[in-house]
Amino acid sequence: MKSYAHALLLLTVIACPVAAQEPQCQSFNAQAQAACNTMVDATKAFHPLAGMILSGGNPVLGSAGTLGGFGHVSATIRINAIKASLPNPDSAAQNPVPSSFDGYLPAPVIEAAIGLYRGQGGGLLSIDGLASAVLLPATRVQGMSVDPDAPKIGDVALGLGYGVRIGLLRGAFPVPSVSVSVMKRHVPRVQFGDVAGGDPADFATDFDAVNWRATAGMRVLFADVAAGVGIDHYTSAATIHYFDGVTTHTVTLDLANTREILFANAGLTMGLVKLVAELGYQTGTDQSFATTFSDFDPKAGHVFWGAGLRINF
Repeated sequence: MKSYAHALLLLTVIACPVAAQEPQCQSFNAQAQAACNTMVDATKAFHPLAGMILSGGNPVLGSAGTLGGFGHVSATIRINAIKASLPNPDSAAQNPVPSSFDGYLPAPVIEAAIGLYRGQGGGLLSIDGLASAVLLPATRVQGMSVDPDAPKIGDVALGLGYGVRIGLLRGAFPVPSVSVSVMKRHVPRVQFGDVAGGDPADFATDFDAVNWRATAGMRVLFADVAAGVGIDHYTSAATIHYFDGVTTHTVTLDLANTREILFANAGLTMGLVKLVAELGYQTGTDQSFATTFSDFDPKAGHVFWGAGLRINF
């Protein structure tokens, strides 16, 4: 039961139990049905916030222009975080449900960019290849585990991403550099809770994101600034198991969320090294949650931030 509580605590990041009962959760056991519905709604609420944590704003932190062609490389270590309110699973039956945590949830990301094509005059149609790796230390959280067949380094799950950035303008002060990009990211299947181990319900999902970005920025003395807009599309194939005292039942969910984002970067350049901070906003939408959490509005947008160290070669 303890591991289930931890799983529920994670999965209900800023979540609320349901507005409408999930038909697949129908059961003669009211407690089992409640556990199933809680997992379903927690999954739906968690989905777009997890996507934002993993994706971030600018795919090349602190940069708007392409790298300048073949032989130019950029590597970044960054932390993405988004503000979340975590409800107390021991009080899930209350309305509103009180929070046991209200703060920022982080995720470490490693990113790389490599120049592929210098482009035409002014940087038009220049091309960078993009790659990313998200590290999820699942075993550090009680009740959380990684699929045995998932890519990982030791006990840390490895999520991978790839994409391309196309330059439209290579600016020089006061004219900004402008680029557009697309990234596809995948996180391997992760499970919370374990019905076979005695929990009333568990949850497992993989995660895919497609990130579209348009970014403009320039260098002013030793500082770099950039800002952009984007559209994210998140999809997942989720599975929930719940035990009604007699039989273990399975619920399947195909999740899909689209969100618009805004972001701004500011960075300080010191030779080859750049220190960058990011602030952004993800739009919200009404997902029809009926139960209210004391510190979470399911229709509201969410502020996110990031910070990182980038090295250019």
